[in-house]
Amino acid sequence: MIAEAGGQPAPLEVLGPGHGGGRLADVLPSALAVLGVPGSTDPLGLRPALAGVRRIAVLLVDGLGWYQLPVAAPYAPTVAGLAATVGRPLIAGFPSTTPTSLVSLGTGVAPGAHGVLGFTVRVPGTDRVLTHTDWAADPSPLCWQPVPTQLERARAAGVTTSVVSRPEFGGSGLTVAANRGGDFRGAAGADAVATAMLAALAAGAGPTLVSGYHADLDRHGHVSGVDSAPWRVAATEVDALVARLVDGLPPDAALLVTADHGQLDIPAGHRFDLDTDPRLRAGVRLVAGEARVRYLHVEPGAVDDVRAAWSEVLGATARVRTRDEMVATGWFGPVAEEHLGRIGDVVVICNDTYAVMASRTERPMASKLVAYHGSDTAAELTVPLLVVRG
Repeated sequence: MIAEAGGQPAPLEVLGPGHGGGRLADVLPSALAVLGVPGSTDPLGLRPALAGVRRIAVLLVDGLGWYQLPVAAPYAPTVAGLAATVGRPLIAGFPSTTPTSLVSLGTGVAPGAHGVLGFTVRVPGTDRVLTHTDWAADPSPLCWQPVPTQLERARAAGVTTSVVSRPEFGGSGLTVAANRGGDFRGAAGADAVATAMLAALAAGAGPTLVSGYHADLDRHGHVSGVDSAPWRVAATEVDALVARLVDGLPPDAALLVTADHGQLDIPAGHRFDLDTDPRLRAGVRLVAGEARVRYLHVEPGAVDDVRAAWSEVLGATARVRTRDEMVATGWFGPVAEEHLGRIGDVVVICNDTYAVMASRTERPMASKLVAYHGSDTAAELTVPLLVVRG
């Protein structure tokens, strides 16, 4: 694929792990450096622009990728204006999926270190598939994700820390893995998120860090498609949320707006179904990942046969790699030994706008969604960073 005008990669261009400068995982380390937390580095170079800032709000808008900003612009003029003046692209990380990105943001490290390596992953030594968004207390989040969070580091240094997210996410395995160390404030809907974030930002007497999350844009993209009527309404609500936060910032505060991934609509004719094609089930013991990146855990000795079968069936629509090959690419960062078994023996990365469904073994709605993400295209991996001072 050729680059777009202005030097940006084309949306469906496959990016390598060395693409770009900043990473989503760099956001909170840089925020901590601005707040003066000892030992914090500033990989994004925020300190000069945010000198004197003592309060920082970080808002993650699920599904608002960099490549979705022009689509959202007619319905989100505030966000579009900020993107044009104080915005830049970051790389979310691989796979480009919500649990992985939330924990990369929260810990400040790559997926190989924190271990949340996909939307669903195998629990090593079992035939159980863990869905990170439905995760409670088994396995223990403190053991499954052992890296201290940036909120824990901030709180230990005397920073007042808060987390604002949907009420039902309080105490979940994913929240504990990504955001332990922050006081949880439940907020459902864009207006409630803005109210709770501004209240938390004003509550601290000294350095303050608030991490907020808003999910509705992603949900409407999945169910109805990017630029559908419900997605446009959700984009309008995101704009109102961001505008309220900008207008309510105290003079010594800053707002950082980012996302976890972008989205791509997947046409009906670009969907394979591993549950209805016996060639794709042969030799496969367990399937994890998601539609755009599949983790295949295979029967003993079946790696070569499974790889060959999937390569033949999918052809140019996907890349079929072994676990060792995927780790060697560097996308996960260095992978801790105890995390290797969470990656499939064979990994299938979809190209262009193709996906591999599992119509019988995954949740019924999973194969009926319109938009997906997870792969390593520019449209999925690239997310915004908007930096606003009070």
